[in-house]
Amino acid sequence: MDLEEKLISSFWAFESHQNEDSYLHKIRTEAIPKQENSIEYNDVKKYFIHDIDTYKIVFIDGKYSSHLSQTTHDGMDICLMSSALSKPKYRILIENYFNKIAEKNSLTSLNTAFSNEGAYIHIPKNKMVAKPIQIIHFSTGNESAIMLQPRNLIVVDENSHLQIIERHQSLTANPVLTNSVTELNKRAIVDYYKVQNDDLSASLIDNTFIKQKQESICTVHTFSFGGKLTRNNLHFYQQGERIDSTLKGITIIGDKQHVDHNTLVHHAEPNCESHQDYKGVFGENSTGVFNGKIVVDKKAQKTNAFQSNKNILISDKASINTKPQLEIFADDVKCSHGCTIGQLDENAMFYMRSRGIPEKEAKALLMYAFSNNVLNSVKIPEIKQRITNIIANKLGVKIGFDL
Repeated sequence: MDLEEKLISSFWAFESHQNEDSYLHKIRTEAIPKQENSIEYNDVKKYFIHDIDTYKIVFIDGKYSSHLSQTTHDGMDICLMSSALSKPKYRILIENYFNKIAEKNSLTSLNTAFSNEGAYIHIPKNKMVAKPIQIIHFSTGNESAIMLQPRNLIVVDENSHLQIIERHQSLTANPVLTNSVTELNKRAIVDYYKVQNDDLSASLIDNTFIKQKQESICTVHTFSFGGKLTRNNLHFYQQGERIDSTLKGITIIGDKQHVDHNTLVHHAEPNCESHQDYKGVFGENSTGVFNGKIVVDKKAQKTNAFQSNKNILISDKASINTKPQLEIFADDVKCSHGCTIGQLDENAMFYMRSRGIPEKEAKALLMYAFSNNVLNSVKIPEIKQRITNIIANKLGVKIGFDL
């Protein structure tokens, strides 16, 4: 530890015992040098959706990066969890929503025990957020190995509309394990996009818990392409009538990658809908898991729930374990679930090859078509273009059109 680090460490140890509301607290805090890992925007620009204007909440090795971020308190709060936890004006909302819907399993509890930093977002009622919010976590590899435990709390009030883009990205090949927890409480319209295309040395455990109130609409797209091990725990709890929950995902992996989707939609009230559609393409020695569950309580009559998991194995050594589940206690519902596991259509391949399309490009076209319905539901064109480019790069081809 050099002199600057010792001084900063000593300052925060001293300041932790002082009155945060005092006049001198702000002056002392502004006077101390800020300790941020040196990453310039041009070094990481490719990981942002930079084609559109967005709010940005950026973290480097678990610490907030002010010079890469753009937050706001203008009519809404798009800021930091550490700020919300320490300021009295946020206390009521924190007490009402923080750690209320997150499961009490071992990893979520571990995150709660160490929760200090992450995104804090509160959108008041009747507010359409003009631009999306990007939440990005970078790991620099300055340490030989690191474990990050970000905690996000997102509260969207009645009749508001919000779009979120989330990404975890390693900048070196040093191992990183991210244990992320997000709680989303809402009674409005939310579109959430998770882009997972990390280095093969990175592992991500992504726990997202969503509680929906009456007449709300929430859509979560999960795009899993990179990382050594990725576990997505996505749980929806419907607590009101006329709620719509949509869960969609595309997984394309190879090498020795592992992607696990664990979903739950709990229908507790009548006249609600849920739609799950996950597509997977698995090559080389990769492994996929889909464990999806729909629970319909006795009270939840007139529920319409759909669940589908379709997979293509393009290698004899790849595997997929899929388990769609229904637990229905109501008698007036429309529910369906199913899964498929297969290979590319040989007749379609023969047709395309006979038209002069090389084998590699023909396979890529078929896999694009296989993923098309998931991509078509993306509401931000720049994200759709980015995902299309990632898929083309993942398959090692160039295709001159957008889906």
